[in-house]
Amino acid sequence: MVVNELKATISLVQSSYLCPSNSEIVKLRNVVFIIALIIIADQVLKIWIKTHYPTGPVTNVIGTKFQLYFVENSGMAWGWKFGNEIGKIVLTLFRLAAVIFGTWYLARIVKNNYHKGFIICAALIYAGALGNLIDSMFYGMIFDKGMHYNRLIHDFEPYSGVASFTLHGGYSSFLHGSVVDMLYFPLIRSTFPSWLPFVGGKEFEFFSPIFNIADASISVGVITLLVFQKRFFKRYRNMPVHSTVETSTEVSDKVQVS
Repeated sequence: MVVNELKATISLVQSSYLCPSNSEIVKLRNVVFIIALIIIADQVLKIWIKTHYPTGPVTNVIGTKFQLYFVENSGMAWGWKFGNEIGKIVLTLFRLAAVIFGTWYLARIVKNNYHKGFIICAALIYAGALGNLIDSMFYGMIFDKGMHYNRLIHDFEPYSGVASFTLHGGYSSFLHGSVVDMLYFPLIRSTFPSWLPFVGGKEFEFFSPIFNIADASISVGVITLLVFQKRFFKRYRNMPVHSTVETSTEVSDKVQVS
């Protein structure tokens, strides 16, 4: 009797670490909903901006501190570049591989009941990567205008006017589309003190990068993971380790354990 009670107690302790409560469980359909919501918001805003405005300032949302400013970039998040035309293809293929891996990984961590916060952060990062991947893979084929690589000048060439959808060949080809950015937060504009070396007297702006909803989703996911990683992984670090003790003593329901 006592042995059975001990086994039941051990099983209960293990289950409290391995099986989160119902309020902590994230179902796969909820993860899909989060990803779909971000993708839809990201693509709707991008398509609206691209088909209604030329590149440049669009409008002030909150004074001059939050603006919609339409730019296109061929490279990484936040407008960073990654080499020339070959770099563009490599980056797009890397994004594609990351999304394929992310699809498998998200399904795995949901199935294994990882911490809810960790799953949500992974979904945010995945949605951001997929949002920018859509631009890179298809925008060059479905729009008649866009920033593209010009081999004559060995650089990416901007365009003028407003883009529109086309079924007769776009501004580029598969994997060569440019990413649409529009969110701009120039919160502080000032000048570096003259006594500072190298940058003294030069203009300073925070926050200067122009980005999109997909970039923001990636950044929120990564930053939240870094800030709350101890909480997200506490369940697995604190799992008790049960060692097996060998004994020659016969154990049965008739034997009392003192």
